[in-house]
Amino acid sequence: MNFNLTQIPERTAKPRNFGLTMVMDKGLSLEEAKNFISAAAPHVDIVKLGFGTSFVTPNLRQKIELYQAAGIPVYFGGTLFEAFLIRNQFDDYVKVLNDYNISYVEVSDGSITIPHTEKCGYIEKLAKKFTVLSEVGSKDAEHIIPPYKWIELMRAELEAGATYVIAEARESGNVGIYRGSGEVREGLVQEILTQIRAEKIIWEAPQKAQQLYFRSCAAAT
Repeated sequence: MNFNLTQIPERTAKPRNFGLTMVMDKGLSLEEAKNFISAAAPHVDIVKLGFGTSFVTPNLRQKIELYQAAGIPVYFGGTLFEAFLIRNQFDDYVKVLNDYNISYVEVSDGSITIPHTEKCGYIEKLAKKFTVLSEVGSKDAEHIIPPYKWIELMRAELEAGATYVIAEARESGNVGIYRGSGEVREGLVQEILTQIRAEKIIWEAPQKAQQLYFRSCAAAT
């Protein structure tokens, strides 16, 4: 910080293993990525190349290397994992990860249906070489998952080898752990936290009010 203020909650120093801040890159240019790094690198722990943007992003390798040189790991969004998987190209996906020197990977089933035992199998395979972030929850607003099921899925995926589980919200922040209005489903969040350690959860929070909610939760603990 540039100067001293009292009563400011202390934050752990990088590299952090909990209280992580993940930021989504939705297709920044190299120059935009450089500007982002110059302004935010000390506060950001991981960058997610969202959706399938890495498939069409110019200078992808250079962008990844920019983030990595700044000490910020990069990973491809779960949508890309699913795009490879539905085409029976899992081995090709692993080759892409290796080719781009990616050490983090997201395993999700938000857009396609994967039997949960099969999803856990992919987590187990990938966890042997990569840091796995597994996303729990559906992008379909009509697919409501009860709290006990969130807990069951998160627990199984952590046991399969995921380092963190991501609570799905979609980029608009109106599904999963949020109502259609964007309001936090506080009862769901609190029930999850009775069984799953907060340090193991990355809460997707695309809206400012949602970010403030989880920031206040962290400050309270």
